[in-house]
Amino acid sequence: MLKKAKVTVHPDYKIGKVEKRLFGAFLESIGNTVYGGIYNPKHPTADDLGFRRDVIDAVREFDLPAIRLPGGNFVSGWDWKGSIGPRENRRVALDLAWFKIEPNIVGHDEYIEWAMRANTEPMYTINLGTGDINDAAHLVEYSRYEGGTYWSDLRKKYGHPEPFPIRTWYLGNEMDGHWQIGSWEKDPVGFGIRTHEISKVIKWIDNTAETVFAGTSDHHKHFPEWEMAALEQCYESVDYVSLHHYHTAPEGDIANLLNASSVFEDYIRTTIATCDYIQTKIRTPKKMYISFDEYGVHFGRQGEVLFGRRGWQDVTKDYHQFMPRENKFAVIDPENPVERKWKFKSYQMLEALGLASILMTFIRYADRVKIACMTGGLRFAIAFDGKHVWKNAAYYPYYQMNRLAREGMSLLPAVDGPTFNTEQFALNGSCQCYAYENVQAIECAAVHHEDRDEVDIFIINRSAEDDIEIDLDARGFEGYKLAEHIEMYTDDLEKGNSYENPDVIKPVVNTATKMENGRVSCVTRKLSWNVIRLTK
Repeated sequence: MLKKAKVTVHPDYKIGKVEKRLFGAFLESIGNTVYGGIYNPKHPTADDLGFRRDVIDAVREFDLPAIRLPGGNFVSGWDWKGSIGPRENRRVALDLAWFKIEPNIVGHDEYIEWAMRANTEPMYTINLGTGDINDAAHLVEYSRYEGGTYWSDLRKKYGHPEPFPIRTWYLGNEMDGHWQIGSWEKDPVGFGIRTHEISKVIKWIDNTAETVFAGTSDHHKHFPEWEMAALEQCYESVDYVSLHHYHTAPEGDIANLLNASSVFEDYIRTTIATCDYIQTKIRTPKKMYISFDEYGVHFGRQGEVLFGRRGWQDVTKDYHQFMPRENKFAVIDPENPVERKWKFKSYQMLEALGLASILMTFIRYADRVKIACMTGGLRFAIAFDGKHVWKNAAYYPYYQMNRLAREGMSLLPAVDGPTFNTEQFALNGSCQCYAYENVQAIECAAVHHEDRDEVDIFIINRSAEDDIEIDLDARGFEGYKLAEHIEMYTDDLEKGNSYENPDVIKPVVNTATKMENGRVSCVTRKLSWNVIRLTK
């Protein structure tokens, strides 16, 4: 017997405006993402700077609203000053984050130029690992001041007469993590003070700037204590709290993989509570917003479990720890890139659903989550290797929400239907999760564009066994009719898109869906992505 669920969407259940930067991406010099990825002067499509136009064209086609760059862990040991000026004079350096040689061919100016050519807003991460206040001040002066000073005139000398279009500055990356170069793990108060002073200086140089506090990235070990101690010192001088999380589920555990939304929701709600507590404590009317600027979801394998003081694993034997290394630094040839070998088998449809679930969570918290950067937005959704570009399965929900949800009003849907449970797991120090009960198999987010009389409802059927019939109650939208039901589904979870076979998984129109008297009746297939569009 077909299982059933009821979904109610009403125009009065408003959450907040969906900002376009919610659908941003992330770029870091890791592996061959930069050298051999976006940059290859020998590629048939290479432009005058060596950037691949096929990648740029794909990013422009997607209409990527923003991109956070140039890292990531990489940036905490990177000296931007060694990456500007004539390429032959730039400093070749050791990248201690990813154990490679950094040639600085793609430097500060090139990162911004790439973003401008791709028609996306650059959001810049400042080195607060080995960098100091002067480094940050000089960077902003070089990038944003009109001219007449040493650093702004140097920018002009190097071929950029106008200030760069950077308004958002990330003040460090994962600075609470013991793996980070120059980590502030043991001194959250000190990091909060440092953040406050640098944010203050940035805004003195550019009064249009907005700044982002590097919040807790290891939210099992010292969350939210570290966040609370650091943020209290800089609350009134920054505009956003940065969050990072990679949801890694045990290999083959579909229920835990697709319950990413519950994990992200807990993280977001705790962060909101922390921010609101500090707001009350220091007696300020200022509301803090969230930038969830690194995230992902995938399968992982069981590692060594060493339980800590909270019953969870506190440490793990991997590159994050202080074990001896071979100290071999890779040299990446951008003209002959070696393709990355993935540790785990790819399940594109499941990963697409997991990433879509996370994005839908951000939409449901649109009143507080204003920026988000999908780590796999480049290389996984907008997919490319050393030669070609194509669309993986994750591209389609990512693209559809970017196109249909941005600038609309997020609505809180009510869902009542079949549920599932998950089991607690701990794969290693950062990949662990509590058990969840009674998780709705149907997940939903909805956006109302009142200006164009359109409602877009995004639905995932997370059941691995059952198709589910949905009774969608949209009677609050008087005069609206069904425009289309788009669905994406595959019978074979091991199949995925590639350059040679780009259309293995792609959306199609479901013509069986009907709407009558304000109620939409449709069947969502197991493990499927669905978009129901209503127009007046």
